[in-house]
Amino acid sequence: MELKIDTKEKFTVVSPILIELTVNIAAEIQEICLKLLEKPVKNVVLQMEQVQTIEDAAAIQIAELQQQFYEKSASFVICSLSDSIESTFEKLEIIDFLNYTPTESEAWDIVQMEEIERELMDGDDIEFESN
Repeated sequence: MELKIDTKEKFTVVSPILIELTVNIAAEIQEICLKLLEKPVKNVVLQMEQVQTIEDAAAIQIAELQQQFYEKSASFVICSLSDSIESTFEKLEIIDFLNYTPTESEAWDIVQMEEIERELMDGDDIEFESN
């Protein structure tokens, strides 16, 4: 397996351990992450520290995967992008749709903030229904 998976309390860190992210590896990431959406801890941080290049089709797959998470009220944050990977996302004009941070620690913060936001929004729905 070309991925390291580390489960935390509120999220799972998925880390590709290769220097190139191909379409096949992106498909493997997608398969693993979609299975995580069915678990109680469904938020994902994609740690890209080892990855130096990404195929265009793989970049698009990752962006689509992030959208699937947000549609299911789960967080998907990418962290530690190399300059070349960030350039690929920019070239494909999908960088603005991604939730990414410079460090894993900042990605954890985003996941926690989004969790709080979802809890508050759910609380508003309940309050609204009772009025």
